[in-house]
Amino acid sequence: MTETRWLDEDEQQTWRAFLWTSRLLNEALDRQLQRDSGLPHAYYVILVMLSEAPGRELTMSELARLARSSPSRLSHAVNRLEESGWVRRVKHPGDRRTTFAQLTDEGFEVLAAAAPGHVEAVRQHLFDPLSREQVLELRETLRTVLTTLDRDGESPDLFGSGGGRS
Repeated sequence: MTETRWLDEDEQQTWRAFLWTSRLLNEALDRQLQRDSGLPHAYYVILVMLSEAPGRELTMSELARLARSSPSRLSHAVNRLEESGWVRRVKHPGDRRTTFAQLTDEGFEVLAAAAPGHVEAVRQHLFDPLSREQVLELRETLRTVLTTLDRDGESPDLFGSGGGRS
């Protein structure tokens, strides 16, 4: 059995800062979306993924992968989004076992209305406290960590040309 590689003081402080920052940032973004748009952050992510897909549609399994959600959790979320008229499910014409989730025009409008407040909250809580140099350093640090976590390259193109809705 190998010996435990305990965190040193600097690593422990960094780890705890990361935990609290990520938790508080996600809570702040969820609160803002709920308050301003009545939309949980998880539902916002689903709408974004669909809005960026060709034809604004993805298979349910692809959507679950991109949203990093279990199929049952995604199915529940899509049920709620369907009830609101923002997403619809459509069976694949050539394979009845495959179901697509499609972003409706109304869902796109909801996303477009929610995006400005959301991006302002992202700026306020994440980018405004940092210099441009710190932003670029943070990106490189996150890129390095992500490559060790996502060895199969399943994450969406997080470091591509950008320009999408966060």
